[in-house]
Amino acid sequence: MSLFLSALPVLAVIVALLLGMRSLHAALAGVLLSALAMVLAFPLDAATAWQATALWLPVLVEVLLIVGGGLLLSEVLRAAGAQKALAHWVLGRTGNGAAAVLLVVHGVTPFAESLTGFGIGITIGIPLLVHCGLPARKVAVIGLLGLCAVPWGSMGPGTLIAATMAGLPLDALGLASAYVSVIPFVVTGAVAAWMASPAGERGRGLLMGTVSGLLLTLAVSFFNATVGTAPAGALGALAMIALHLWRGSRKPDAGATAPNASLAPLAPIAQRALAAYGVLLAGVLLAGLVVRAMHLPPLWRMLASPALWLFVATLFFTRAALPSQSLRTAWRSWTQVAPVTGLFIAMGVVMAVSGMATQLAHALASGGRWYLFVAPFVGALGGFVTGSNTGANAMFAATQAEIAQALSVPVLPFMAVHNVSAALLLMGSPGKIEMACQLAPAEAVQHRRWIQLVVLGIDLAAVALMAVINLFL
Repeated sequence: MSLFLSALPVLAVIVALLLGMRSLHAALAGVLLSALAMVLAFPLDAATAWQATALWLPVLVEVLLIVGGGLLLSEVLRAAGAQKALAHWVLGRTGNGAAAVLLVVHGVTPFAESLTGFGIGITIGIPLLVHCGLPARKVAVIGLLGLCAVPWGSMGPGTLIAATMAGLPLDALGLASAYVSVIPFVVTGAVAAWMASPAGERGRGLLMGTVSGLLLTLAVSFFNATVGTAPAGALGALAMIALHLWRGSRKPDAGATAPNASLAPLAPIAQRALAAYGVLLAGVLLAGLVVRAMHLPPLWRMLASPALWLFVATLFFTRAALPSQSLRTAWRSWTQVAPVTGLFIAMGVVMAVSGMATQLAHALASGGRWYLFVAPFVGALGGFVTGSNTGANAMFAATQAEIAQALSVPVLPFMAVHNVSAALLLMGSPGKIEMACQLAPAEAVQHRRWIQLVVLGIDLAAVALMAVINLFL
């Protein structure tokens, strides 16, 4: 009975989403069922409940502030025409097909996500994709595929949690995760380039996406080995941005919409947008260095959080009071995204703290070594439910490490596959789907279910490939 109750919240969410229910209603069902299961079979004492609340409530507040700041910055830049100007400059150098899409999927979005985290990378990537001439639903899907480097998102706290719970060195797990990430990097690149290519050029698009994924793997692996896990995602993605822009500059007429368009200078409004992004990224990095160097208490960590610097960057761009229309639009989007995100994090925390997640994982492990194939799907389930690599590893990392030891398999590669799988399903989580639909053109909302199913299909295909690797490792 307890096993059924531990699986019930997750099964209910999956069925609700497949039936086309709104993400908010699915999230509410998941939270209510997880609370019911906790009362019936997984009771918590007051001390444990209070400890979990004290640990996770600040995280929840930070995530919701980050979502709000990201949506506000994106809306302010859109309303000012900065995103359009920046997109035209980028497209003038890469064209508006597979090359531009790969610049976003393997460059812009992973770079922003590595420094900010919590899915904020798509608030920068999707607005650029809007100007690529793609249908709204493709814009949402391709934008979400840019969340392919989440093990290094927000400078890698999720990977740090996994390493700590498994008793592994952080940089060792980061490097192993970089090697395993060749699968999601190649899959996301190939699919994104294929979707963005005309019918007669899809073969070339697949090749471009595959090569881009391999190069991103090499870049992230190199920086992980040389400077450590925390900055490896940002530096690897930055290298890919430089590479794609350099490649575009070698073909000045490719995709240009007017003579010498690729050589046009960056418009002043786009320069201001880049400066705002610079304030955001520099603020997160420099404040983080100060907080770590001075060994400040956890509360001071907010000084280095995107929750603060997204709003600072927005004010830097406007140089005055925020436009009321942008505030109203961002608020409407936030009220759509934030409840879904918050409820799924709450559901994941309840399942982790009460022991439901552990019960579910151990039940799946009872099949012996065949669990090696199932394990990546368990990690992916955590990412789907919580919408966070940090939350997924908080749910399952310790249990997965225990199971690996019980099965007498090497813990490092096993946990690397788990870590990447847990991160990958973040892009398919209901909260991120909702955010992508709000950022993409308005008609994307009508295709929410199609977007969800396509992204989940791509993710599960990549997880299945990692599951096969797990069997051999």
